[in-house]
Amino acid sequence: MEKAVVLLSGGLDSCTCMAVAAEAGYELYPISFNYHQRHSIELEGAKKIAAHYGVKKHLIIETNMDAIGGSALTDEHIDVPDGNTAREDIPDTYVPARNLTFLSYALGYAEVLGANHIYIGVNSVDYSGYPDCRAAFIEKFQALADYATAATAVAGKMIVVETPLQDLSKKEIVLLATKLKAPLAFTHSCYKGGEKACGVCDSCKLRLQGFAEAGVKDPIAYEERPVV
Repeated sequence: MEKAVVLLSGGLDSCTCMAVAAEAGYELYPISFNYHQRHSIELEGAKKIAAHYGVKKHLIIETNMDAIGGSALTDEHIDVPDGNTAREDIPDTYVPARNLTFLSYALGYAEVLGANHIYIGVNSVDYSGYPDCRAAFIEKFQALADYATAATAVAGKMIVVETPLQDLSKKEIVLLATKLKAPLAFTHSCYKGGEKACGVCDSCKLRLQGFAEAGVKDPIAYEERPVV
């Protein structure tokens, strides 16, 4: 059975990616990151999702991106802004070079495992504008990956970065997750990191909008559920 590394944050999109990779028949090797994020509660969800799929190993990498700061998710002195799904600027919740860092870890892990696929739940339709979620970034990373490891640059093997959600709306992601019976009750998307999702940050608003448009009930608890 072919192996696939799946970047698993514990949120809606990464959970859906796990479901897509499982449906494709791959042996799943999820990788998650404790990067000292404000919303580290998502890691508890990631553990439950990994257990749901009966994976052999769930790798959790410890990395201190709070030492760099520059984001409301890693710097306690920067407040998480209220969500604005119509914004065109990049919000303070952007974490500098996060996906570049995470994909680099995943690439090394894939090489060690002999995996030919890396799944990441980036999306550039209903999203917060992060540059490392765009198709152009993935294209450039793939080009780099082809020359970055002994497996790809010397042995001539392919490690393909798979982005099944890249062009899907949040509505379409919710419908896909529902179709694949992904365990969405375990997911946590809120940036503020409380036991209940806040309902007002960018991530919560995009999530609630997606569920509302899909006509599916969001199974997680919220402090408040704004009308969307």
